Amino acid sequence: MFGKRGKQGFGSVADEVVSAPPLAPELAEESKSEKAAEPRPAESVVQKNTPLAPGASRPEKKRSKKSEGYYSTKSQVFSALIDTIDLSQLSKLDTESAREEIRDIVNDIITIKNFAMSISEQEELLEDICNDVLGYGPLEPLLARDDIADIMINGSSSSYIEVDGKVEETDIRFRDESQLLSICQRIVSQVGRRVDESSPICDARLPDGSRVNVIAPPLAIDGTSLTIRKFKKDKLTLDQLVSFGTITPAGADILQIIGRVRCNVVISGGTGSGKTTLLNCLTRYIDTTERVITCEDSAELQLQQPHVVRLETRPPNIEGEGEVTMRDLVKNCLRMRPERIIVGEVRGPEVFDLLQAMNTGHDGSMGTIHSNSPRECLSRMESMIAMGGFSLPARTVREIISGSVDVIVQATRQRDGSRRITHITEVIGMEGDVIITQDLMTYEYEGEDANGKIIGRHCSTGIGKPNFWERARYFGEERRLAEALDSMDQVTA
Repeated sequence: MFGKRGKQGFGSVADEVVSAPPLAPELAEESKSEKAAEPRPAESVVQKNTPLAPGASRPEKKRSKKSEGYYSTKSQVFSALIDTIDLSQLSKLDTESAREEIRDIVNDIITIKNFAMSISEQEELLEDICNDVLGYGPLEPLLARDDIADIMINGSSSSYIEVDGKVEETDIRFRDESQLLSICQRIVSQVGRRVDESSPICDARLPDGSRVNVIAPPLAIDGTSLTIRKFKKDKLTLDQLVSFGTITPAGADILQIIGRVRCNVVISGGTGSGKTTLLNCLTRYIDTTERVITCEDSAELQLQQPHVVRLETRPPNIEGEGEVTMRDLVKNCLRMRPERIIVGEVRGPEVFDLLQAMNTGHDGSMGTIHSNSPRECLSRMESMIAMGGFSLPARTVREIISGSVDVIVQATRQRDGSRRITHITEVIGMEGDVIITQDLMTYEYEGEDANGKIIGRHCSTGIGKPNFWERARYFGEERRLAEALDSMDQVTA
């Protein structure tokens, strides 16, 4: 076990620390993945950054661009560390104690091997090596920043991030391809999944709910590709979306009422448009007495209600068996006495089961769909039902959709990187073979300012009473709904 070390020199440090034969570097890499894969500590150094306010400067210290010499020195120190410590003993320590022990040993190694490093370089090296052994390696500084929306790793020497809607390159790099793949394996193993040559595609999540996708060689030709859709430490609310200009105060009130009065809602939008964030915001207005069941590929939704059951799909095992699909989850949750069903992302024939649930006593169910407009969202649902092999007449399918979905909320990521809610659209019913919709609110593009930022405004369509007015009156929200509609009309005028 680790003990306090005196000033005997590196040889004494090694004798005191090692209680088992040294591990070869390649075995040590595997051992770290299995035994030292701890969630990032809540109080670790890299997580003491505070969240950014919109437009504020980044709080973390600027990391200097590392030279080839730095990586060479780090590789030598890391190899000496692996030859010195016993990872099986290290894994028995709590994270902070293990971090301190590693820092002490690395300092001894630097002194004995007489590496010429400045104090700042040595501190950065200590932090990097602690992250390699105990955390997610070079990813840790990026995961600690709350202003990053996406992390995109394209092989061991190429990395990009999205900040304020814009993609920029970083100087983060991995020691080699094996380190990157080892960190990916460490991430996915925490949720009982695997990624290797036989199973090179994997969806997973981090402990904070951030979405992770890994695609490894031989499918990824230039090295393992890792994509992380980060969640903010402080979950966004509708009030914050108002402050960002995503929606107006009156529009936010209407969305709150829609969530409160148990309208069946589909959130439509493209990749990165904020669909999951908006779904999380709407679920805050579900009554605490309701039983809610969520179905997701990777559990991202973080509902605040006390009575929530979270379900997650499962990929097939190495023999190709044991797969649990989204449709299996949706069908099973109908037997679990749900009052609302929340499907994180509707991608296939499970849409038919969700629509059936919406139509059979599970009012207030919600889901998200990839599409670029409310009208296209309806067409996508038709297509996904056809994908399931249901041989139903087109009119019957449209009647099921129009009788199940009450509201479509369209989210859009604009070319300046900003997100906007561009439509709140009601599904009214059928007229002949056509589904009839009406917009409660739209977003009108007006131009851009000198900095290239999109200028526009949210407008009321002036329809008077929406189709869910009686439902709002049933829940005692008709006065608040009328005030929100009047407020939106006045802004438009």
